Amino acid sequence: MAEKLTDYKYKTPIAIRFSDIDAVGHVNNAVYLTYFEEARIKYWRDIVQWDMSEKGVIVGRSEVNYLKPILLHDEVECYIRTTRIGNSSFDVMHILVKITPNGHEICTTGKTVCVSYDYKANKSIPIPAIERQKMIEYDEPGLILNTN
Repeated sequence: MAEKLTDYKYKTPIAIRFSDIDAVGHVNNAVYLTYFEEARIKYWRDIVQWDMSEKGVIVGRSEVNYLKPILLHDEVECYIRTTRIGNSSFDVMHILVKITPNGHEICTTGKTVCVSYDYKANKSIPIPAIERQKMIEYDEPGLILNTN
């Protein structure tokens, strides 16, 4: 399924570091997961206002679809939104775009399955009600598959 940038409200700039670049001059494939993580943390802080001190989030699975390379001097942004909410897990979609004179060029898409987690008990827990509601309200109920 092709992602539409118009379905996304939240985006954040991604700084490309020299250490992100591989021998061929591209951003190394493993670094994309770090870019996704940076965007998720900002989204949870700015939009969801998730209190991670005791009840946080862990990653259950990540998928990355590489479409076009990203280079050291590219200006990049990551679009992010919640696409599915279950009882204790939820899916977050990411789109990395390169900003060009002709607009935003999609370079990479990815999905992360996130799990609400109690760090003290070392187990998954239901998504806290406030954080659940903030994700639904911000990312629009019509765009989220609610499997709870």
